[in-house]
Order: sequence, then structure tokens, then C-alpha cells
Amino acid sequence: MPKPTVLDDLEKIRKIDKSNMLSFCTETSKHYGDAAKLVKRVTIDYPRPRAIVVAGMGGSAIGGELLKDWTRDRIAVPVEACREYSLPKYADKNTLVFVVSYSGETEETLSVLRDAIKRKCMIIGVSSGGKLQEFAAKMGFPHLLVPSGMAPRATLPYLFMPLPKILEKLGLVSEVDVEVSETIRILKQTTAENSPERQATSNFSKTLALNINGTVPAVYGFGIYRAVAQRFKTQINENSKSPAKWECFPELNHNEIVGWEAGKEFAGCFSVIFIREAEEPIEISERIEFTKEVVCQNHVRLFEVWSKGKSSLAKMSSVICMGDFTSVYLAVLRGIDPTPVKTIVLLKERLKKTGVREKVVRELEKLAKK
Repeated sequence: MPKPTVLDDLEKIRKIDKSNMLSFCTETSKHYGDAAKLVKRVTIDYPRPRAIVVAGMGGSAIGGELLKDWTRDRIAVPVEACREYSLPKYADKNTLVFVVSYSGETEETLSVLRDAIKRKCMIIGVSSGGKLQEFAAKMGFPHLLVPSGMAPRATLPYLFMPLPKILEKLGLVSEVDVEVSETIRILKQTTAENSPERQATSNFSKTLALNINGTVPAVYGFGIYRAVAQRFKTQINENSKSPAKWECFPELNHNEIVGWEAGKEFAGCFSVIFIREAEEPIEISERIEFTKEVVCQNHVRLFEVWSKGKSSLAKMSSVICMGDFTSVYLAVLRGIDPTPVKTIVLLKERLKKTGVREKVVRELEKLAKK
């Protein structure tokens, strides 16, 4: 008989997950469907851009990283995620800049907005309100209003799904609805298979959380799963309040893999999660299998997460969904409420003393009056 686990006790889960982060996992398919419809409310009348930048921080930025991977083999326009106070030097009037801040108040993102306005970039704002929505109304650039009241990391469907739809409006991609439909279907299946009601013995995410508990997980992705691995890692950071790392094939075979050569003394500290898919290229498959052999020599805990679906969007989203569930279950195992992020709140309070955000807002007010 398997040992009983807190992950199979719904009452105990509710007591630990006080803000019900699990509800965002179980309702993922609904959020993706709702997010895809939001673009209908926005009128976008920009010419074809020569470059695309998605500016944001944290949970508001990962959508840009995912878009970069999703578009890599689809469009001839470069896509870059910007997690800084300013845009890259090349950004100009021919650059489309998604300014993404869930709160609409993020200091770094408002600074990028100021930069984008000065450079006369094509701007699209995405937020639940705040100063970003306010300046969009004052300056007349398109703004996508997303639902409020969620933890930023739980809003990924709303901060990512509209981006491919907007690119479709600009004529850069096609048949996005086909991928969205499959994604929603796959997510319904994935959430059912990993729901709190399903016992750990037949629940992949619960089993994975149990196995990586007490370790520092290293998440390895490739191709369209580069940013998916990053998302998996950051969800463990924010929800589980635990350190984690991520790397990507084939690059990790030129450095990271050497770290396992004589890593036996650290074996008990780490676990490794490989993101896999049925159609992975032979060169990637061989790299993964060889890396597994090297890691296994150190008796490190090794696991695989296999994507579901046929389209890139469905496959990426299925792994993200399993990663989200795993991170919340890991938090429950550790007796930690997944939602609060006290350290980030403390940092923001300290940064207020610098006056940088207030200065940026004042400059935006001046630009809005011109």
C-alpha cells in the first residue's frame, strides 16, 4: 500500500493553499479560451513591423519569451523579450512594442513605455488597469484590458494568448484559432489528469512533486520548450518558495553537462526534469539520452515531462500546465501557501524610496501633454 500523502487530502490542501492558487490550475482551459477572445475588443491599425519587443517583468514577461519560441520558425520578424528599464538600441518607429504589466504599475515597464514613446514605436499595452491603461487612454495607443484580482503568475493565459492573436491581426501568422482550439482541448485533458481530486498514484504532477520535494530541481528544455523550462523553474520559485534552475539543449551540452562529471557529492541536493515530446528531433533525442546517462552516474533523481498535443501551442501549454500543478503541490507538501510573495513585496517597498517610479510617471505625464 502506498503511503498516505497530504496531496490526497482536499481539506488539508485548502488549509495550506489559502488563496486557492490551485483553482487557476484547474481552470486553465477556461482562462485560455477567455484570453483568446479579448483581442476582439482591440482595434490595431499598425503597419507590418520590422521587429517585435515584448517588455515586462516576472509573470508579465514570460509571455514574451514563449512568443519568441513559438514564432521562431514562423515569421521573418525578430522577436525579443525585454526585461530592462529601456528598449534595445535598434527599437524605432518600425518596432512593435508590447508593454505588458499585469498591475499596470511596474516600474521597469513604465520606464520602457516612456522609452517607446520617445522613439515613436508602435505600442500595444496589456494590463489589468493602472498607469499603463491610464496613459494608453491619454496617448491613444491600443490597450488590452485583462481581468484583475489574480496573482501575476496565474495570469499567463491573458498575458500570452492575446499576443499570437494580435500577430495574426497584423498578418504575420495564420490559423491561430486552430492551435487555440487544440490547446483548450488538451488543457481540459491535462487538468483532469492532474486535478486535486485525482489520487497521487495516478496523478503525474502530484507524483513529480513528491519525488522532487527536498531537492533543487533543474529543468531542461529545448526548442519550443526553452521558455517553458524557464516558466517551470520560476513557478517552483514563486509558488513553492524553493530554489530551482533551468537550462536548454543543445547549449547545456557545452557546459552544464560537465558539471555532472564529478557531482556525486551534490547528488542528494538536485533532481533533473527533462521536457520531452514524441516528435523531438533525433539530434535532440540523442543529446537527452546521453545527458540522462551522465546524470544517472551520480544517482541524481531524474524525471521526464512529456508534452501532449500536435500543435506547438498545445504542446507548450500542456507542459506549462503540469509545471504549474507540480509547483503548487510542492508548496502544499512544504506546508507553504503558494500565493504570497513576501520578498518581492518587501523589495518593491524599498525601491519606492529611490523615487525612480515617480520620476518616470512625471515624465510620462509631460509626454502625454505634448
